[in-house]
This record gives sequence, structure tokens and C-alpha cells, in this order.
Amino acid sequence: MSGIDWLQELTRAALPHAVLGLLANGEMHGYAMIEVLRSGGFPRTQGGTLYPLLRRLEEQGLVSHVWQHDAAGPGRKQFTITEEGRAELTRAAETWQQMDDALGRLRTSRQDNP
Repeated sequence: MSGIDWLQELTRAALPHAVLGLLANGEMHGYAMIEVLRSGGFPRTQGGTLYPLLRRLEEQGLVSHVWQHDAAGPGRKQFTITEEGRAELTRAAETWQQMDDALGRLRTSRQDNP
């Protein structure tokens, strides 16, 4: 019997937060984000996951993009975080901390059942 794939479950939940955090440090294109995410603890991140997420974040007004054209190759989207995205990142960090605190309390509290 196999257990829950916690890395997959937590990655799915944390990826929007991670992407907003990356973009809070400066604009990036998708491929660079994938590389940083993979090396930063999200090893399974692929374009098929990231690009739909970026589209959803953009639809929500949390990120925006501009096309960057390079004479040496095809154009690519450079993503930036919006002010709404920065506010959402703060909210995400607070919520993540609340959940971490709640899990810590549950793991360490003694439950008396009547």
C-alpha cells in the first residue's frame, strides 16, 4: 500500500505562492522560472504545470507580461508581478504561516477523547 505523495500535494498548493515570490524579486520568463523552481525545491515543475498557472495568475490580475523580442531567437513573455500580486503574496505568506502553526499545534497537542 502506498501513501500520499506529499511532495506532489504540497507542490500543487505552494506553486502559486512560489511563482509570486520569484516575480517579487524581478521579472522572469517561464523557462527561467522553471529552472529556479526546480533548483529551489520544486524539482518536478514542468511547463505543462507552470504556463497554465501563469495564465490563471494573469487572468486574476496578479501578474502581467510583455513580449521580449530577441534578434537571436523567438520572442518570449517576460512576466512581472502586479501590485495586486504583491498584496496576494503577502496574504499567501500569512495564510501559509497560519497553516504551519495549526499543523504544529495539532502534532504536539494531546487529544483527550471523552
